[in-house]
Order: sequence, then C-alpha cells, then structure tokens
Amino acid sequence: MTTDTKSSDQTIFQLGGDLPVRRVGYGTMRLADGPGDPTGPEARIWTAPANRSAAVKLLRTAVEAGVTLFDTADAYALGAGEELLAEALHPYGEGVAVATKVGVVRPSPTEWVPLGHPAYLRQQAELSLRRLRTERIDLLYLHRLDENVPVAEQVGALKRLQEEGKVRHIGLSEVTVEQLTEAEATAPIAAVQNLYNLATRDHEPVVDHTAGRGIAFVPFFPVAMGGHAGPDGPVARVAREVGATPSQTALAWLLHRAPHILPIPGTSSAAHLVENLGALDVTLTEEQFARLGAASGS
Repeated sequence: MTTDTKSSDQTIFQLGGDLPVRRVGYGTMRLADGPGDPTGPEARIWTAPANRSAAVKLLRTAVEAGVTLFDTADAYALGAGEELLAEALHPYGEGVAVATKVGVVRPSPTEWVPLGHPAYLRQQAELSLRRLRTERIDLLYLHRLDENVPVAEQVGALKRLQEEGKVRHIGLSEVTVEQLTEAEATAPIAAVQNLYNLATRDHEPVVDHTAGRGIAFVPFFPVAMGGHAGPDGPVARVAREVGATPSQTALAWLLHRAPHILPIPGTSSAAHLVENLGALDVTLTEEQFARLGAASGS
C-alpha cells in the first residue's frame, strides 16, 4: 500500500497537510442493509450487512488493492458500520486512514435528523472511538450542520476533541462556502464532503473555494452520471477513446477537475472496487475533460 508523499505523485493528496491518502477512497455506506433494500439517496442504511463475512472480505480486499481512505459514519446502521470497519481492518495498517461522521440522529429507518448539541457530538465521537477501536479518529466530519446550534459551538466541540488528541483532522459535510468560512473561524477544516458528480454540480463554488485553501473536497455519489451516461452518451464515447469504463471515466473527470478532489465511490462488488481504483490510471485530455463537462451541464 502506497504512502508516497512526493508532490509529483498526482494520485496522492496530503489530507490536512500531513496525512497522505490515495485520491480514490472507499465509501462504506453501501455495505449496510441487505438485498432488496433501497439504494442511492433513498438507501435506509439501517441494519448491518446481511452477508457480514462478504463485507469483511471486501474491506480487506480494498486495502490489498491500495485503498488508503475509508469513509463511514456513526449514523450508518446505528454504529454497525463503524463496528464492521473495525472488525475487518483493526489493527489498522500503516497508511490506512479512517473518516467518520457525527451530528445526525436516526429515530427511524427513513429519518436523518441533524443534532449539533456539543455534548451530543462529543458523546458520539467517544462512541465512534470505541466502535472503531482506536484512540484517535483520522478525520471526523460534522455529518450535517444543525441550524438550531451556532456553528462555532458545533465546530468547537470537534476542536476540543482535536485538542484532546482524539481527532486528527476536522471535516464538514454538505456545506456552502459561507458555512465553511464561518466554521474556519473556529477551527481549521481539512475536508469537505458534498454531493458532486458529472451530473450534479451545485457545489462548484465550494470546489473552487476549497482548492484555494488546500482543503480536500470529497464528493459522495461520485459516479451518479444521469441520462448522458448511456451506451451512446458522452461518457461512454470518451471512455472508448481512453480505453476505460464509463465509471472510470466519470471518476477521472473528477480527478482531472482539481488535484484536491478525493472521490469515495462505494460498492459491494470487489470487481467494481478494483475498477474504480483504475480511474487513477486514466488520463483525459483538456478537450475530453471540457467535452464531458459541457455535455453534462452545470
């Protein structure tokens, strides 16, 4: 597993300035729930995987394939997602970085409710530390900002954990430039995780803002490509030109967009996992990059 920190290696990003990770990570949300449950934005992520041994094997395969950044959350299956990650990967090898999230409560399978009370955030972080079996979380996100609690208090709770040595870096999820700027007044932000892909580009201003500040931009649902991804669509045409799959081409577009972008595609298939990592070896010309962006809209 590579931990090369050379600035010339465009497949590596220094998260928070000191934590080298490969620029295609792995989002573990898809490992929750069983066959037949909703997927994508409608996924409930309520129960542990139906085939636990297969999920553990897939996570270990991800490490063997070169994944260094794993993304989970305390809200995924009520903590079972973090427990699964620890079961598969603890003790974490050199170069493996784990990101998790706090700040959302799950009163039912269909509810995701932001809760940013500082005491709650600190408690959830303590529970995450136990479930992940670690003394320090590499990257702890606020899963969502709670509009009922001042941003400074929410970020301040994570900053306190950082000062105590329990959190290495702080991140935010689904935020605007204005919210990010407000949060930065309280603590350094190492990463922002927002919905972003070829078809959904509402967060272009956040991509540009984070690029200028050395903050990782981590797109979730990075391969949701829309109708233009059909067999005769622009993604497929460019994929044929570069000798890649459409999924690899969509990820390559993100990687080309800016060097601080770290997509975290999720999959329950080992073959798709390896395919996604292959995007790191796909090179787009400026013309191909522009053609994909223009065809997809903004």
